[in-house]
Amino acid sequence: MSTNLFDLHGKIALVTGASRGIGEEIAKLLAEQGAHVIVSSRKLEDCETVARLIKEAGGSAEAYPCHVGRLDDIQGVFQHIRSRHGRLDILVNNAAANPYFGHILDTDLASFEKTVEVNLRGYFFMSVEAGKLMREHGGGAIVNTASVNALQPGDKQGIYSITKAAVVNMTRAFAKECGPCGIRVNALLPGLTKTKFAGALFEDQAIYEAWMTKIPLRRHAEPREMAGTVLYLVSDAASYTNGECIVVDGGLTI
Repeated sequence: MSTNLFDLHGKIALVTGASRGIGEEIAKLLAEQGAHVIVSSRKLEDCETVARLIKEAGGSAEAYPCHVGRLDDIQGVFQHIRSRHGRLDILVNNAAANPYFGHILDTDLASFEKTVEVNLRGYFFMSVEAGKLMREHGGGAIVNTASVNALQPGDKQGIYSITKAAVVNMTRAFAKECGPCGIRVNALLPGLTKTKFAGALFEDQAIYEAWMTKIPLRRHAEPREMAGTVLYLVSDAASYTNGECIVVDGGLTI
């Protein structure tokens, strides 16, 4: 028996929002540990770039586009997985939308709907389809990327924070009902991380400095620093970890 609890050789993993930022680093790390990674995001070209980098580094990967806010796209990626691989061992729900940054009272309907469609409905039905496939093959692991905003709503990030709080409870609901099927479901709650997605928090110096005063480590995170927690959660090292929401925020929420 392997003594490497983080060995993912032989595993098939799907990572959404994997064309950049945290998702890209998760995809690369899972591949480094031996998983075959399906790199997924809205744009095929961006997915192919990450898949190529993984293969150039000696890993195994393929690109497949999927907009998780569109139910047809979700059906499409799982039809592809069924026909090509026949199973799925790991799903990382990482794609997210945050189109509106401003006072909650000024939230427009289009921004509300887009945020809910991607962050909540998308995660839900990606998990449903992955769970069905995992159940057929004895189990698997699902990780949802939520946010510290699920615990402490971010200023000017109302609807985004609300959806991320819903992701936390959704994680626990799936963990409770899918555990008997051998499916573990957990969540990563990142703090302030240097990504294009979080650009608004870095562009406003006053906002950024306010964050720094609250983080005991006095710095933001790099995307790679989030990937290790996901590796733990999808690996045998976390074989008895289910329904947990792990905060990785440099101490912000202490």
